Amino acid sequence: MAELTALESLVEMGFPQGRAEKALALTGNQGIEAAMDWMTELVAQKQREREEREEREALERERQRRRQGQELTAARQRLQEDELRRAAEERRREKAEELAARQRVREKIERDKAERAKKYGGTVASQPAPAAAEPGPVPSSPSQEPPSKREYDQCRIQVRLPDGTSLTQTFRAREQLAAVRLYVELHRGEEPGGDQYPVQLLSGFPRRAFSEADMERPLQELGLVPSAVLIVAKKCPS
Repeated sequence: MAELTALESLVEMGFPQGRAEKALALTGNQGIEAAMDWMTELVAQKQREREEREEREALERERQRRRQGQELTAARQRLQEDELRRAAEERRREKAEELAARQRVREKIERDKAERAKKYGGTVASQPAPAAAEPGPVPSSPSQEPPSKREYDQCRIQVRLPDGTSLTQTFRAREQLAAVRLYVELHRGEEPGGDQYPVQLLSGFPRRAFSEADMERPLQELGLVPSAVLIVAKKCPS
């Protein structure tokens, strides 16, 4: 009867009946207090186990977070290295293409020379360089010296095409005007029908049409250094 009374008391206090019965049985039916102490200790033990489990899970999550952070950093570094390597390869490729294009221009100029020489039955001679002017009288004042003329190694040529677009390229000052014409022929757009008409180069101001003989003259000699604007026109058949 006492066991039943203790069980009923524990149930009335809110403990589950199954747990109350187990507590009374494991404590040897020593009463409500012994059963309550056992159940309280059981709850505390489960609480400690839950806290320990949560702590282990938190530590594991932290380890995973750090490992993922390290992997992400390594992936970003690999991506940056790949981008730098691709950029370097792109610069090398562009440089090689530029050198190849210049080589094609030089070869085209040489072929044009050979074809004109074959056509006219002789060697196309370059225009002689103008004779150097004799030095003038020395100024009387030793404190004043005439300013020295600046020498340019390169020139920037802007070419205006008939369709309104323009091309800009840098050439060496000693390159022939034929190099500019060849550059235009290689880079201008396709004409309607796919035909490519011969072009003639004109200077903007003062107005001047360059002849075939001018094509053999260096840009420096033609007064196109350090920069000039040329106009492309359709070459009229002679």
